[in-house]
Amino acid sequence: MMRRLSRLVRAAALASALVLAACGREERRFREPPSANPASITTLSPLQPGPTVREVKTRGPYDSNAYMVNEGKALFGKMNCVGCHANGGGGMGPALMDDQWIYGSDPQQIFSSIAQGRPNGMPAWGNVLSNDMIWQLVAYIQSMSGQLRKDVAPTRNDDMFTGPSEQRATKMKPKRATGATEH
Repeated sequence: MMRRLSRLVRAAALASALVLAACGREERRFREPPSANPASITTLSPLQPGPTVREVKTRGPYDSNAYMVNEGKALFGKMNCVGCHANGGGGMGPALMDDQWIYGSDPQQIFSSIAQGRPNGMPAWGNVLSNDMIWQLVAYIQSMSGQLRKDVAPTRNDDMFTGPSEQRATKMKPKRATGATEH
């Protein structure tokens, strides 16, 4: 009887180990080397001199790292981005949860907006924040409009956020705002 129970316990432990090994979840990298790829000058308008440049969709270095997205969320609060963007819903600054993006939704365009600033209110943070911190913010901003995988997106702060959590956000394809005033 004891032998049979022992075998049953071992079989259950082996089955549990196999199930846990098969779980597919994001990779959690807690130490990331700083990105050596700061955003280059990106196209903000389809009007340009010379031949048409093919638009290439880039990926941010933290698009699949839940820890870094949560670090970006914390940084979003600490740097008072909430003061202008009202938790992503838009206030003095443009909304970050919708599908209307004035300066583009590509990670490099978001990086440029944060690092270099934008006319009419967006300050340049490139001299204050490291590239790594800006990429964390980029990843969090993308999660607000549902552009990241659900298992990577952070959960909401119930006390400050009235909309659904980032994990439940409807995936929106941000597009350039037509006729929108620049913030």
